[in-house]
Amino acid sequence: MSEKHARLRQARETKFKFASEAAASLGLAASTYRAHENGQNDFNLDEAKLYARKFDVDPLWLMGEENMAPPAANQNDSPNAIVGAKLVGRGRLIKVYGRAVGGVDGEFEMNGSVLYETMAPPILSDVSGAYAVQVSGDSMSPRYEDGEVCFVDPLRRVKKGDYVIAQIRVEENGPLLAYVKKFIRHNAAELVLSQFNPEKELRFPSNQVHSVHYIAMAGNA
Repeated sequence: MSEKHARLRQARETKFKFASEAAASLGLAASTYRAHENGQNDFNLDEAKLYARKFDVDPLWLMGEENMAPPAANQNDSPNAIVGAKLVGRGRLIKVYGRAVGGVDGEFEMNGSVLYETMAPPILSDVSGAYAVQVSGDSMSPRYEDGEVCFVDPLRRVKKGDYVIAQIRVEENGPLLAYVKKFIRHNAAELVLSQFNPEKELRFPSNQVHSVHYIAMAGNA
């Protein structure tokens, strides 16, 4: 576990006894949050800001800045909010795409059909074009479970190890197929993704790739 992940756990323990409780409060899947806290996956500054607001710490401290004070150990003795206080925000709705039953690798047609709309999480509140997709099947379990919603930032640069939604057009006039997978690489020749169940790599010629967008977070919506 790195210093960052240790600090995240320290901050969480001042507010929540269990990681699952913190994840539920944040609107995240428990597996998504635990992966950040135990060091399985790194978290970025935007995600640190989300956690910092919930745990009442400085996001730069979570990112490993040395000159930042750690959270007080007894912060969990005080309420997170005043009962009856009015919450004010600029929340906006974003579209959730998907299909009840996916293909062999969990793919579904990205044909513009909207399942429903949901409130954008804070991390995407100011991101133009943000959207969400509902996971089909268990090809990415335990990272993403069937029916879980992935919130997508189409503007962020994707790097190796990120989780993404890739839109692929296999046939020239065919439909766009959407895949929720782990990003390996994308070059002039091909896009390479990986999945967990069954464990394998998926390869697509670059001329079939319509877009590859970063999954900022996931949870119930």
